[in-house]
Order: sequence, then structure tokens, then C-alpha cells
Amino acid sequence: MKKKYAIAILLFFCFQATHAQTDPLIEKVSQKLALVNDYVAEGTMKTNVSFIKASLGKVKVYFKKPNLLKIKKEGGISLLPKGGVSLTINSLLNTKQYIAIPMGVQPFKGKALNVVKLVPSDEKLDWVISTLWIDPSTALVYKTFTTTKDNGSYEITMEYGSYADLGLPSKIIFSFNTKDYKLPNGITLEFGDDDAAAKQNAMKNKKGTVEITYTNYIVNKGLSNSMF
Repeated sequence: MKKKYAIAILLFFCFQATHAQTDPLIEKVSQKLALVNDYVAEGTMKTNVSFIKASLGKVKVYFKKPNLLKIKKEGGISLLPKGGVSLTINSLLNTKQYIAIPMGVQPFKGKALNVVKLVPSDEKLDWVISTLWIDPSTALVYKTFTTTKDNGSYEITMEYGSYADLGLPSKIIFSFNTKDYKLPNGITLEFGDDDAAAKQNAMKNKKGTVEITYTNYIVNKGLSNSMF
């Protein structure tokens, strides 16, 4: 009896996993993102990290399926957290290496959004879990929260404009905890202390955001891998 019960439970969870992996709303999002093979986007990036001096600057963002992404900032250095850049909606969904679990409906900025959790089906992936807030009528993702293995957790919120039909946002805000932030070389800190402990204390439990507002996209022009 116990053996039959265990088999029944196993079959139930296998069914649930199979059903979740083919969640229709996630499929709609994936189909929209599939329209874009690559793009070059122009915009401006604003960094809000209390202990880093950084000005508003123009950026170019390069993307190619399934998960190639590069951000170039004119006259400066990109301040996006290591690991956070690559974990965009495109890279999460293009791999198809996940199980999607519907979690109900939640309000977000006046919209009733469907919440779906993604759990990686490949243990080699560098993320642990990701939650997506999706508009079911447009298949647009307005918010994600992703936990990684080595680079902390990141929240990404999105706004949409002229390129919404392709699932491309007009504005993205990356939010992260600065204690997980890996400082790039050349960054100027606001405190004049080279002591490692002082730097760590300044970064502890503080929030940082990187905001990119896009002004133009060039889509599906055939980017070479050498661009990345």
C-alpha cells in the first residue's frame, strides 16, 4: 500500500511539473519574445547608489538570442551588477530550462497581474528561482524578482511604449542590495578610506538602482557574436 501511495504521489508531482512547464501565459510571453532575434537599443542610464559617484550617461544595449547581452556606457563604465545583466526575461525564457508554477493574481501599479514562479530544471544554471508579474491581456512582464547562486537577488521593473508589441520595454529599473554588488575597477567611492572593512560596512544592507530609459531600438538586423 505504501509503495502504491508513493508512486501515486510521484505521478502527481510529475503531472504538476509537466503542466507547469507548459503554462499557457508563459508560452504567450515566450512567443512574443521569439519575434526578436537581436537588437541594438539606445538610451540613457541613471545610477542611484549612495556611495558611488556616477553621472547620467548615454548607453547602447546589444542583445542576441538566446542570452548574449552587452551594455556600453559612453565616457564611463557600466554599473549594472554582475549576474543581474544577463538574467533578463529573454535569457530566462529562451533557455526553456525551467518549470513554471502559477501563483495567482496580484495588483501592481493599477494592473491585475498574474504571478508565475520559474524554477530551473537544470542545476547548472546560475539562478535559483525567478518570479514574474505578467499582464495576461498583453503578455507583457512588468516585474521580475530573481535569486541567483552567487550574485544575490535582483528586482527588475519595466515600462512599455512603442515597442510593446515585441515585448521590448521603454524603461527598465534594476534594483539590488549593494552588499551583493561586485564593484567594477575604476569606480570612485564617496568615502576616502581604502580599508576593506570600511568599504564593506558602507555597502551593507543598502539598496542600489540602475535605470535605463530607451529612446530607440534597431531590431533583427543580424548581430555578430563578435559584438559580445
